Amino acid sequence: MHFHSLQLPCILFLFLFTNLIPLSLSLSVPSENVTLFGDAFYTDTAISLTNQLTCHSSPSSSSSSGIGRAFYAYPVRFLDPFTNSTASFSCRFTFSIISSSSCPSGDGIAFIIAANTDFRSLSRGYLGLPGPVLNQRDSYFAVEFDTNLDPSLGDINGNHIGVDVGSAVSFASVDALSRGVDLKSGKLITAWIEYRDSMKMVRVWVGYSSTRPPTPILASQIDLSQRFKDFMHVGFSASNGQGSSIHLVHHWQFKTLSYSNSVSPMENVEEGDCFLCYPGDSDSTTATKNNNGGDNRRKRIEEVALGLVGIAAFVVSVLAVVTVIWVTKKKGFVRKGRRESQSCRFQTDNKVPMRLSLSEIKSATMGFNRDRLVGEGASAKVYKGFLPYGGDVAVKRFERADDLDCMHNPFATEFATMVGYLRHKNLVQLKGWCCEGNELVLVYEYLPNGSLNKVLHRNFNSSIVLSWEQRVNIVLGVASALTYLHEECERQIIHRDVKTCNILLDADFTAKLGDFGLAEVYEHSCSTRDATVPAGTMGYLAPEYVYSGVPTVKTDVYSFGVVMIEVATGRKPVEDDGTVVADYVWKLWEKTKLIEGADPRLMGKFDELEMEMMLLVGLLCVHPDCEKRPTVREATRILKKEAPLPVLPHKKPRVRIRPICPSVISETQSVAGDWISTDDAPYLTPRSQFY
Repeated sequence: MHFHSLQLPCILFLFLFTNLIPLSLSLSVPSENVTLFGDAFYTDTAISLTNQLTCHSSPSSSSSSGIGRAFYAYPVRFLDPFTNSTASFSCRFTFSIISSSSCPSGDGIAFIIAANTDFRSLSRGYLGLPGPVLNQRDSYFAVEFDTNLDPSLGDINGNHIGVDVGSAVSFASVDALSRGVDLKSGKLITAWIEYRDSMKMVRVWVGYSSTRPPTPILASQIDLSQRFKDFMHVGFSASNGQGSSIHLVHHWQFKTLSYSNSVSPMENVEEGDCFLCYPGDSDSTTATKNNNGGDNRRKRIEEVALGLVGIAAFVVSVLAVVTVIWVTKKKGFVRKGRRESQSCRFQTDNKVPMRLSLSEIKSATMGFNRDRLVGEGASAKVYKGFLPYGGDVAVKRFERADDLDCMHNPFATEFATMVGYLRHKNLVQLKGWCCEGNELVLVYEYLPNGSLNKVLHRNFNSSIVLSWEQRVNIVLGVASALTYLHEECERQIIHRDVKTCNILLDADFTAKLGDFGLAEVYEHSCSTRDATVPAGTMGYLAPEYVYSGVPTVKTDVYSFGVVMIEVATGRKPVEDDGTVVADYVWKLWEKTKLIEGADPRLMGKFDELEMEMMLLVGLLCVHPDCEKRPTVREATRILKKEAPLPVLPHKKPRVRIRPICPSVISETQSVAGDWISTDDAPYLTPRSQFY
């Protein structure tokens, strides 16, 4: 039986009692716990993964494209069967890449966690990483230190660090030279890699010093629990490809541990297990403690076996003690959080969004520097920020709340709505929050293309013109988000402020609905709605909402219809001359010239049937009679040609208002009456000062 196999209960125990038992006994002789493949071989002070080649020479016959690998000899458990959770891990290693003076550089070196060690690489090298992965559970995770520019892989340059998952094409990468690190310098470089399962975040630090830099060079969000098997192999891979370099690994420490609120795996990597330590290595303290000269492998196996007997007898008692400590510690954190902010109390779980300190927020925005300002509304300003562990973010800073109860303002409404219910690909995702002193801040994902309003209306002379395909996808994305809010959430959410300013676009121009400062949350079974002071933006407000003050899904449908017409025509909801876009399209419909409403910036590059369909569905959604409007789901089916379009009247119907709910409050009844009909105003939404 393998030595490491006897230790598996110890590793399992580690998930329950973090840091009480090491992942493995450390050995000071690398050959005992590291297995080499391909061109890899031992030197006096390191493992060389590749050989130095002469230009135009062929790689060794034992490997393809000069590939070498070194893996820890035993598989490591990453999934805990008791809690069904994935282990966090941290890794620290020192490496160097010595390039040939007469040949191009090799491909580089990669730290890899793979399902097996006998995989085949792509023919050209690609750092010796596996070929395309068909089964996600057979996938691999790698952090590459790439020294070769390969456009076919989307490389940003020939000196970068990237994160790979199941493919040699990195889904996140950063220029190492811009951070002061030359991977091809031949110098000793220390790298720190950390994955925190609680945050679903991988972070990478690099530097020439043995002291970890304060800021990671790369941070990327990924869920490795979907990629890892129970046991995985950890190690390194390198290749020369069409060039020639010596890729050396000098020192390697690795550690896994379960989730902990207060302890990061990186904070304990210095105490981790040394998988690659040489006698006399200054970083091999842990190894020498467990290898006192005369000890041999058999003796260590016996010691582990005896230890397991003690663990089996003692585990129940320790479980009880640790449970008590955990509960006490958790209460201590709650008390500490209350002391830090007496004015705000929010109940959140251990997942993102996470609470951030004001100092972190100020650092991310350079002290709320005006140069970082990217948006401004009635109650908040939005800054572009950068968090070391989250990348670019949008920081929404609400107006100071000197004398406000922070549970009764737009910040509290938006925070409670986002945290409680919203997880959808077409909704802006909340990453963090801060309520410290008088500062109220929400931190969202940063969407580089800004608001739909900005793209549609503020770039008339710009080269950024949305194609018809992009516009259709944007409308369908917003529709998907509203369908989720209205029908698929545990509790129904009325957004109340659907408009192009609150629809943001990511790098691929995918639409994401945001700004829930006016949102109302209801039980699906609720048949009544309280009247409120109408809030929203002129041009988007349904007429019955203005008169009755009662928000419903159909008032959101009206706003969505305006957005749809706005996207198709490129016109503002209310033009500077007072023309309402919905009225403008109704008049075109009456003259049977609907297609003339198409945005002229499209220059005719659109499907006429699809354009007419979008304008007709838009008119259906802004129908003055709310009962004639479809739901957002029904509107989506019509747009997708999955349902027929109901017959529209030849002329715009008169605005008719009646109570939304039979049990609406008496004040609303006195305003709305049984039916109110008006032809006085040309607006579907009367002029107002609502914002």
